[in-house]
Amino acid sequence: MGDDIDYVIVGSGSSGSVLAERLSEDGRARVLVLEAGGSDRRFFVHMPLGYGKLFYDPAVNWCYRTEPDPGLGGQADFWPRGKVVGGSSSINAMVWIRGHRSDYDDWEAAAGPAWGWDAARRGYLAIEDNEAGGSELRGTGGPLFISANREQHPLVAPYVAACAAAGIPANPDFNGPEQEGAGSYQLTIKGGRRNSAARAFLRPALRRGNLELRTGAHVTRVLFEGRRAVGVEYRQGGVMKVQRAREVILAGGAINTPQILMLSGVGPGAALQAMGLPVVLDQPNVGANLNDHQGINYTWRMNVPTLNDVLRPWWGKALVGAKWLLTGKGPLSVSINHGGGFFRTSPELARPNMQLYMQAFSTLIPRNGERPVLSPDPFSGMSLGLSNCRPTSRGRIELASPDPFAPPRIIANAFSTEQDVAEMLLAVKTLRRIAAQAPLARLIAEELRPGPDVQSDAALIEDFRARSGTVFHPSCTARMGTDPATSVVDPALRVHGLDGLRVCDAAAFPTLIGGNTNAPAILMGWLGGRIMRGN
Repeated sequence: MGDDIDYVIVGSGSSGSVLAERLSEDGRARVLVLEAGGSDRRFFVHMPLGYGKLFYDPAVNWCYRTEPDPGLGGQADFWPRGKVVGGSSSINAMVWIRGHRSDYDDWEAAAGPAWGWDAARRGYLAIEDNEAGGSELRGTGGPLFISANREQHPLVAPYVAACAAAGIPANPDFNGPEQEGAGSYQLTIKGGRRNSAARAFLRPALRRGNLELRTGAHVTRVLFEGRRAVGVEYRQGGVMKVQRAREVILAGGAINTPQILMLSGVGPGAALQAMGLPVVLDQPNVGANLNDHQGINYTWRMNVPTLNDVLRPWWGKALVGAKWLLTGKGPLSVSINHGGGFFRTSPELARPNMQLYMQAFSTLIPRNGERPVLSPDPFSGMSLGLSNCRPTSRGRIELASPDPFAPPRIIANAFSTEQDVAEMLLAVKTLRRIAAQAPLARLIAEELRPGPDVQSDAALIEDFRARSGTVFHPSCTARMGTDPATSVVDPALRVHGLDGLRVCDAAAFPTLIGGNTNAPAILMGWLGGRIMRGN
């Protein structure tokens, strides 16, 4: 493409892949995508349950670690992020959750009607090809096929019944009229294979002559002439290169995007100067307002078979592997989250503040820097997990070094507010209340984690501080808003105070969505592309 580039997009993840498809659609604009990672044409990327193999694989994963966090008992939490074509949509659990409609009311309050519920609903209807069929809230015929998740594990039905007995009603569609309730998740899986943003949007668009993808291209900084972005510097194959463009769009996600901004001289001025970096724009909100969902699993030994019995022995792995290869079906063709849901820890709340995850599987996740391995427990196990939907704790991303190849500092600040601790305490008690209901209780042999000895409020809090961690939804570190004093980008995703530079990814979320963030990140690329094209 040479220097005749209209848009250079940094990152091919959930937002970047969609944005590339949108901006190249008319065939006129010349679009270049730079991806630091390599190809997504990998066996375990396309196998839905293969993401357990990708969770700690540096070949496709940035494998970040947070700073030791007092809210998590002083532990350094592990934060996987996709370093591969498709970004985190190529290594995630594939759950398709839009969030509560009021989340988009919050976005509209921050950034105007172009980001409100009406715009979001229309965007999702255009994006989706939902196996469950179309409605006023579900789209069909769009580029992203969404599985209705019809291959249910036998434990899903008793889980839903136990939730109902505990006061959480059955809900067949969390993206429908009501989010609250228990049921099964819709998944970004097509034909038994992961349906990442790259597969649904980027790969088809690459057939166009005006779109190019360069992999192994690690962007080190944005280049400026005065206060106008004119291109990027990147390393590929050990060689430093420069790419000029009419407009630069950062889509590296909530960790990499603020890191690139700061390396480019856009961020907290004093901190950048202390690193020896020239300051293009003193913007203290870059890297600030980090918001993420925190989650925990409770585990029970069951007196009925679970996926542990199939996925742990070599012969079980061989059987399910052969079934997936031959038919595209079986345990490897779906997410580990077989059931899910949303509930309120208090009836006075206007919307659910907790998300549920039911897994017919259990594993012990090592902590404190041990080499983590996602391996099934050596018994029939089931996990019920949850995460908070709108935590009030805030962290930040900082540069650890002016070296663009050094990871940034991630200060998560989990459970740093009394409200977050109080909500989680009520929530974990709800997990036990669900498990105590007859539909599940008759199938349970014993509680193993945290165990029946953990009963007092103090003990429960100590446990969830020790065992909780991210559920991989970092957001808001270059957030969108109308006021430069509290935001980084304007409602058109342009960095306040600069020309030719935008952010289009989860970093730009005005607030954290109450649910999994892949769907709203894809929406960000879709609506962002519409805004940039002026239609």
